[in-house]
Amino acid sequence: MRNKYFYLLVLSNVFIVLDQVTKYMVASHIPLYYSIKVIDGFLNLTHIRNAGVAFGLFAEQPLEYKSLVFVAVSTIASGAILFIFHQSPAERRWVNSGLILIFSGAIGNMIDRIVHKEVIDFIDVYFGNFHWPAFNVADSCITIGVAIMIVDLFRHPHEPPPPVGPPGESTTS
Repeated sequence: MRNKYFYLLVLSNVFIVLDQVTKYMVASHIPLYYSIKVIDGFLNLTHIRNAGVAFGLFAEQPLEYKSLVFVAVSTIASGAILFIFHQSPAERRWVNSGLILIFSGAIGNMIDRIVHKEVIDFIDVYFGNFHWPAFNVADSCITIGVAIMIVDLFRHPHEPPPPVGPPGESTTS
């Protein structure tokens, strides 16, 4: 990566726009709680709103300050992701790509929380009796980004830090 910040700017904007456009299309064309079969027995487009966090956790809590708290947490998390991205060497392409995806997803869902006070979800995957909670493009970015970073951990296991002290001296007692 010649300039990892250029990639951050371009790719995160592409994913954020893709997330917001798909949510806009769903909100504009699919009534709330309505499903459209895409692949029978596997995939629907279902317009739902998630006032909670992942898998609808905390969705039933009072709405007054919940959205503000989620926006604050997303802001802090996004800042932490950018700090880690800044600290990550440009050569660590997998890590940087994962961080870009996670950042994009966090911003995409934060925009929903600011604009709608909840997140628009619409990808509804199921197989038989197994039904995964509905999700969106931002959630997919976060999940894929985390998976990429886990793969990178196995590709580049961290070596133990070198001993502290002048060369040739033992650091153990």
